[in-house]
Amino acid sequence: MNLDLDNINKDLQDKSPTEIIAWAISIAEKPVITTNFRPYEVAILNAVTEVEKNIKVIWCDTGYNTVQTYKHAEEIIEKLNLNIQLYTPKQTTAHRNVVLGVPSIDDTKHALFTQQVKLEPFTRAMNKHQPDVWFTNLRKGQTAFRDSIDIVSVSKDGIVKVSPFYHWSDEELDAYLVEKNLPNEFTYFDPTKVESNRECGLHI
Repeated sequence: MNLDLDNINKDLQDKSPTEIIAWAISIAEKPVITTNFRPYEVAILNAVTEVEKNIKVIWCDTGYNTVQTYKHAEEIIEKLNLNIQLYTPKQTTAHRNVVLGVPSIDDTKHALFTQQVKLEPFTRAMNKHQPDVWFTNLRKGQTAFRDSIDIVSVSKDGIVKVSPFYHWSDEELDAYLVEKNLPNEFTYFDPTKVESNRECGLHI
């Protein structure tokens, strides 16, 4: 899909998330949305499913989520009637805890850990669904890499990535969640990132 990203992002800069999503759906044949149910994920899940009710929602569950995140996920899945496509690592968390554990980011085994719990399930999901448009909740200010993209970008695999809330602040998202009567949950843990400003590897 050949797109003039500069002009598209210029046109979409002042559009609402709903308008951005509607534009993306109009050019998509096989759209998907990915989620990990981290804080504020419910905003994009709600916004996208308001436009495209039965869109496939890919959840790559590392197996290391907090109890609160799992409860939050179940609440959102039921509330929004999400079409969840669940992908998990091939090795159980219990088995990995014995043979590998959760290596620190300074450990040479951390790359293998990230490959097992996040990158491999994600690659498997994308290979299965072959999306042409991928909705994400990337926002400016999260990481240096995310500051370098825009509302619409293209992944290394040529998938059109759409981030409808790219220019939104936490405060604006808080107001959106109140307006839509949506829950949020901040007790979240990503064992592959450790630091909040570190990329997990899916988006680079």
